[in-house]
Amino acid sequence: MLTCAACPAFDLNLCSAVSKVREAKGQRPDWSPLLVSAHTIPARRMISHPKEWSEFVTIICSGWAASSIATEDGRRQILSFLMPGDLVSAACLLEPVPGRSVEAITPVTCRRYRRDDFRAIMFKYPVVLERLAETWNEERAQAEQLALAIGRRSAHERVARLILGLAEKSEKRGLRRESTMEFPLRQRQIADATGLTAVHVSKVIGVFQRDQLIKISNRSLTIVNETELRRIAEWH
Repeated sequence: MLTCAACPAFDLNLCSAVSKVREAKGQRPDWSPLLVSAHTIPARRMISHPKEWSEFVTIICSGWAASSIATEDGRRQILSFLMPGDLVSAACLLEPVPGRSVEAITPVTCRRYRRDDFRAIMFKYPVVLERLAETWNEERAQAEQLALAIGRRSAHERVARLILGLAEKSEKRGLRRESTMEFPLRQRQIADATGLTAVHVSKVIGVFQRDQLIKISNRSLTIVNETELRRIAEWH
């Protein structure tokens, strides 16, 4: 059974805002203003299908997932990699988001809330609306950086920025040990996230490892020379 207290990203997500509502109402610990269901999804399975008009809002509790859109001929653009505490999409709180798919990269556990219930408390309790506003801003900034990377940045910059962004997300969730983090991504997934080909990604990763900037082994990545990686990525 999922336990929110054990979630490494509890303080970062909407669940914490809902918990504050419960505390403010002086309710018992197991009370929630939302009906919630827990789910476990195996790796490489769909969490949300692009043609699915779901009535639920989904938050990732554990594992990695990828949120993406695709062309009719199957070409895919990964919009974001999701980790514990991530909402599959802030926009889905207001209405369904057709056309976007969410796929489990590793085994994933998640919670699903009914959209109508969440929307009701969102406008009733400012703490929930404030947290949602933060999530919207984060998604907007991420979308702007993705557009800039694909339109103007070199392959080395794109891959370096992806690695540093995932390292930062992992650290906020307490999932990064010193310079090492979980890294279950395949080269195709990195390519789909950066707008490159898998062959090009392989070359860039090879250069980074040869120059001792990073080390990848056993589904983990260690940043060996963060200063140089930040310079390449123009990461400030």
